[in-house]
Amino acid sequence: MMFLAMWVTIGMLALAVVLGLVRVVTAQDDGSRAVVGDLVYFSSVGIVVVFGILAGSSVAADVVMLASVLGILATISLSRILTRGRR
Repeated sequence: MMFLAMWVTIGMLALAVVLGLVRVVTAQDDGSRAVVGDLVYFSSVGIVVVFGILAGSSVAADVVMLASVLGILATISLSRILTRGRR
């Protein structure tokens, strides 16, 4: 049962990535593209988390932690660029 739930989770995250990529192409402004880009990135990180749990790998946990920190820093940097440094 747990195995099926994990595969359903991977399917849903993969669907979110695909729909996010479609939305990136059709978005009107840079802010929308940035938000959807974050959705795609963190959905991909979620897929790595579930694969790491399925494989029982402790390396996946390290990779996910580093990817999460880099994703947050990229989000902050992109928001600063889009707002031209204003807060």
